[in-house]
Amino acid sequence: MRTLSAVRRLLASWFGSGLVLRRLRGSDGGSGTLAAVVTFPFLLAISLLGWQVQLAVAVALASLAVWASHQFATELGDPGWVVVDEVAGLAVAMIGLRPVPAILALVVFRLADIQKRWFPGVYAAESLPAGWGVTADDVVAGLYGLAGGWAV
Repeated sequence: MRTLSAVRRLLASWFGSGLVLRRLRGSDGGSGTLAAVVTFPFLLAISLLGWQVQLAVAVALASLAVWASHQFATELGDPGWVVVDEVAGLAVAMIGLRPVPAILALVVFRLADIQKRWFPGVYAAESLPAGWGVTADDVVAGLYGLAGGWAV
């Protein structure tokens, strides 16, 4: 059971990227943005495989985010170091986009995630229980990013 918890922590922190800012400056603030920026090139490379692969990756990452964050969300709420949900939201935001619109999608996604009350549905999605709420608000914010990217 201890190994499973360690795996959840590794994935929830997206291989430690969610822990970097806490170590550097003692605060988790900005960890979601850091994880999204670090993951952006990987998700951009996946875009070369087509939107169907991107969609499959987004669904897989969202599922992984629910599973990995569930334990921590149950125990701690939505800890700032849990960033796998931001990775899943960014994957949604980038479906079918080329590099320049994908950059805009990243910006809109992060804005929607950070300023939840400005974007209908994002704040409401966060009220779902445990890992579902941790992940759902980022998926909804990702849809805003996707719309912004496609608008370009």
